[in-house]
Amino acid sequence: MPLGFDFKSVRRLCRLNIGLFIYGLALAMVIQASIGVPPWDVFAQGIAKQLGVSYGIASIVVSVLVLIAWIPLRVKPGVGSIMNALLIGLWADFWIPFLPDFTQYWQNLAMFCLGTATVAFATGLYISSNLGSGPRDGLMLGTQKVLGWPFWQVRTMYEGAVLLLGWLMGGQVREGTLIFAVFIGVLMQISLKFFKIKTAKKK
Repeated sequence: MPLGFDFKSVRRLCRLNIGLFIYGLALAMVIQASIGVPPWDVFAQGIAKQLGVSYGIASIVVSVLVLIAWIPLRVKPGVGSIMNALLIGLWADFWIPFLPDFTQYWQNLAMFCLGTATVAFATGLYISSNLGSGPRDGLMLGTQKVLGWPFWQVRTMYEGAVLLLGWLMGGQVREGTLIFAVFIGVLMQISLKFFKIKTAKKK
């Protein structure tokens, strides 16, 4: 949605940026735990290894590629879509050096679980700014409209593909990948409800 210069728009923009800032921290926690990462981040890790760049830069590359894929789907990006693509990876790179390097497995598991819960919270926060969906969400919603498939099928198709490609390129697939996949949906639902974001009801 276009932004004006009124107080409400400034507040929405601040909410968006705080959400992306926290999301970067959450993602850094998930990565630093080193017990596996979500499918799209496996893909980003694989690209990072192949190109010899940081995770944050690889994440931006992935987001830009996804935004380009919006074009044939006729999905229009918002301000939030562009900022999401550019800032989350940079914030993740910013936070990683400040996080502890745990040696005990339970400590890394705890950090991963906290990071996963924080991802859901941060997503609800930035979505509540109503300034555009994230690159991956827009891709899935656009594909759903074109193909007419149920959303879960579209999501499974994309996440399965990027997980496989990322793993083949050297991305980390471990128990954390499964933990994230199992719990992120429930945590997201809680976050959306907390921020009073309306979701489509089943007919």
